[in-house]
Amino acid sequence: MISVLRNRTYRRLFTAQVIALTGTGLATVALGLLAYDIAGARAGSVLGTALAIKMAAYVAIAPAIGAVADRLPRRTLMAGADLIRAAVALTLPFVDQIWQVYVLIFALQAASAAFTPTFQAVIPDVLPEERDYTRALSLSRLANDMESLFSPALAAALLAFMSYNWLFLGTMGGFVASAVLVVSAVLPKPDRPSARTKDGVRPKAATAGARLFFATPSLRALLSLNLAVAAAGAVVTVNTVVYVRDHLGRTTGDVALALGAYGAGSMLVALLLPRVLARVEDRTVMLRGALLLTVVFGALGAVTAAGSGGWRWPALLAVWAAFGAACSTVLTPTGRLIRRVAPPEGRTSAFAAQFSLSHACWLLTYPLAGWLGATAGLRAAVIALGAIASGAAVLAVRLWPSGDGGERPHVHSGLTPGHPHLAGAAQVSGGWRHRHRPVADRLHAHCPAGTSGPLG
Repeated sequence: MISVLRNRTYRRLFTAQVIALTGTGLATVALGLLAYDIAGARAGSVLGTALAIKMAAYVAIAPAIGAVADRLPRRTLMAGADLIRAAVALTLPFVDQIWQVYVLIFALQAASAAFTPTFQAVIPDVLPEERDYTRALSLSRLANDMESLFSPALAAALLAFMSYNWLFLGTMGGFVASAVLVVSAVLPKPDRPSARTKDGVRPKAATAGARLFFATPSLRALLSLNLAVAAAGAVVTVNTVVYVRDHLGRTTGDVALALGAYGAGSMLVALLLPRVLARVEDRTVMLRGALLLTVVFGALGAVTAAGSGGWRWPALLAVWAAFGAACSTVLTPTGRLIRRVAPPEGRTSAFAAQFSLSHACWLLTYPLAGWLGATAGLRAAVIALGAIASGAAVLAVRLWPSGDGGERPHVHSGLTPGHPHLAGAAQVSGGWRHRHRPVADRLHAHCPAGTSGPLG
C-alpha cells in the first residue's frame, strides 16, 4: 500500500493531509476545554451547536466551491483554505463570547469545505492508475482513523506541560505546514475540456455534482449508503460516553478504549481492501458493508437491552469494532466510484456533492442520536438509527443494478468520424458502437442504444 508514497507529489499531499488532520484533532480537544471555560455546565450544548454549524457549513459551502473550483488554480485554492484555517485557529484562544466561537467555527469549517473536495479531486490526476488510486484511498482512510487515535493522546501529553490555548497554536502550525507542502507539490494539469456548451453558456455548475448524483444509479445508491454510515457513526460518536459511563458504569479511560476499538476495526478493513477490490466489484463490497451494519445494530440492541453481565463490555468493544469495519467497507471505495463515473471536467463538483450530501446525512443523524438517547433512552436511539441504516442499505441494493460497474455496449449517433472517443469503435447502422465502463459526461447524457438507462 505504501508504494504510492514513492510518487513525490502524492507523498507531499498525503503528508499535508496527515499534518492538517493532526492539527484538527488538537483543535477538537482544545475547543471542548474552551467551551467549558466560557459556558461551564452548558459546554455540551455549545459543542452540540458548534457541531451543527460545522455540518451546515459543509452542506452549504462545498457545492459553491465545486462550482468555481475548475476556474481556480487548485494549489492556490487548497493553500488559501489552509491559511484561512490557520488564521482562525490563531484567533480562537482570544475569544470570550459564545457567539464568537460559533462565527469562527463556521469560518474554519467553510475553509475545510473548500479544501477537502478539491484535495479529493486532485488525487485521481496525481495517481491515474486505479490500483494506485485504491491504495491512496486506503491510506486516506487510515490517516483519518489514526488521527482519531493519535490526536487525543498527543493532546493529553501536551496538556501535562501547557494550557489548552497552546493547542490552538499547534493547530495553526499544522495548517501552515499543510499549506507549505501543498504549494511545494507540482500538480498535473487537469484533463478537463471546456465547461461551456456549444452556445457558449456555462452550465449550472453549482448544482452539477448533485444533478450527477441523482441522475446516476450507482451514485443514487451512494446517497443511501452515506445515510447508513451516518446512522452507525452517529451512535458511536454521540453515545459512546453514555454507553461506557452510564450504561456499563466504567471509567473515563474506557471511553477512549471504546473509540479505539471503532478505529481499529476501520483501520483493519482499510489495510485489507486494496487486495479485495482487485478481485471484487465495488458494488459487492460496499453493499455488503452496508448490510453488515444492520447485523451490527442487532448486536448493539442485545447489549443495550441487557441489564447486567460482565460480557457486555467486551461485547460493546466487538460491536464498535464491527461498526468501524462496516463503515470503512462502505467509505473506502467511494472515491473509486466517483472517479469512475464522473467526467474529468465534473470531478471536483462530484466530490463536492459527495462531501456536502454525506454531511447532510450526519446533520440528520447526529442530533437524532443525541436527542433520542437523552429523552427516550439508548434502546429507542438504537431502534430508530438501526431502522434508518437498514432501510438505507436495502434501498441502496435496489438502486444499484447488478453489473453496473462493468463494460457496457452502446451506440453514438451524433459524433463525427475521427472523434477521439470513437477510437476502436465499430461503425454500425445509425452510428458507432463500442463498449466501456459507465461514465456520466456530456457524450453520454442520454441513454444510447444498447443500454437500459443512463450510464453509471
